[in-house]
Order: sequence, then structure tokens, then C-alpha cells
Amino acid sequence: MPESMEIIDPASLPRAEFAFPGPLRDLLVAAILDGRKVATTSLLIEYELAGEALPAVGDRSAVVDSDDRPVAVIETTGVHVVPLGEVDDAHARDEGEGHTTVGLWRAAHEAFWHGQEMRAALGDDAFTVDDTTPVVLERFRVIADLRTA
Repeated sequence: MPESMEIIDPASLPRAEFAFPGPLRDLLVAAILDGRKVATTSLLIEYELAGEALPAVGDRSAVVDSDDRPVAVIETTGVHVVPLGEVDDAHARDEGEGHTTVGLWRAAHEAFWHGQEMRAALGDDAFTVDDTTPVVLERFRVIADLRTA
């Protein structure tokens, strides 16, 4: 995990929230902590609506669990914006959710993106994705496990 003895204050970092609090977030955070999850996908529109800049290589953030506790610090190692139809099997597997093909990965992600919570967060009760929807593919590595800090 950490490459040095650098002291990292998670309170000084932006928060990395994977999914919404609850069972899915708990699964994703566990996958990050055990090293299975080294990639994630977000909708570009999420950044646009929030007025946030896209992640950049070298950015660090504090991963929070469903109880809003920082549990790890991650560092972005790669960012690409692509149409949803261009996501490949390798990225799907690197998300660490057990999807062995991009088809399985996409079905799960579409269910999430078309869910009531996401549609409410986007302010669009009829939001849908298709092959042309821009998504942000982010790769990261854990640089600090805060559970023992």
C-alpha cells in the first residue's frame, strides 16, 4: 500500500464517495480496501452539474464508507473520458465488482444510473444512458489504509 511514511490528513482531502451510502457503497469500499477495485466510472454529467473539475493524475482523495468515515486515501493514476460504448472488458474487471465482461458490467451500471437515487441526484426523473453517453474512466491506487490510523 503506502510507499513512504508520509503523513496524510484525510480531512484536508476531497471526499471520494462511491455510489450512495448503503450496501453497494459498502461492497465497493471493501473492494477498494482489499485491492480488487482499482478503477471506477462516473457520468460526465455528474461533474458538469456539480461544477467540479474532472479528476487528474496525482489527485488524492479520502474514500468514505457508508457511515461517512474516511477509510482510505486513493491517488488517481489515470483519467479518460469516452463514450459509454467504448468501455472494455479490462476496465469492467478492474472495477472489482466481479463482472467478467463489459456486458455484465454495463447492465449493473445502467441499473444504478437509471435508479431513483441517481435520477434524483441528476434532477432528471427520466435520465437514461446509451452508447454515446460520455463517461469518466478513472484508475487509482490506495496510498493509505486509514482503518488502522
